[in-house]
Amino acid sequence: MYRVLSKRLHRDYITVYRISSFFTHLVLYLLVITYITFAAWKHWTFIPGYIGLVVVSLSAFLFISLIPQVKYRRFKYELFDEELEIQSGLIIIRNVLVPMVRVQHVELESGPLMRQYDLASVAVVTAATTHRISGLKQSEAQRLKRQIGMLAKVDDPDD
Repeated sequence: MYRVLSKRLHRDYITVYRISSFFTHLVLYLLVITYITFAAWKHWTFIPGYIGLVVVSLSAFLFISLIPQVKYRRFKYELFDEELEIQSGLIIIRNVLVPMVRVQHVELESGPLMRQYDLASVAVVTAATTHRISGLKQSEAQRLKRQIGMLAKVDDPDD
């Protein structure tokens, strides 16, 4: 067994993750502001609104500032002839070995924000679960999809 590919995510994934988190938290801030507005109108207590404001602010700080950098540093994958090894996690580091004989199919995914940065995700589907490698350059993701497909002997309908 020899190493075929060992990589980390592309650096642009940090930017995409931060932008995505920003918009998610923007929606959460709008919900909190909506509650505070209704509380003022209906003479409700403001305490849940203030708690929501603190929680959303802490979450925004974590998910926009700290977590993208930690995810980038902790995530890596290695592709061997017989298996795919994926390491991920923030506090608890998870190391998963996906045997090639268990792979049912491989998918390439790319949302609008990821396409803007020329990034894509590779989803490796087994009977038990789906393993994702997000934040790869589009060309690298296509190459990884083909390599996994060939090693797992999965037919690619795109060819």
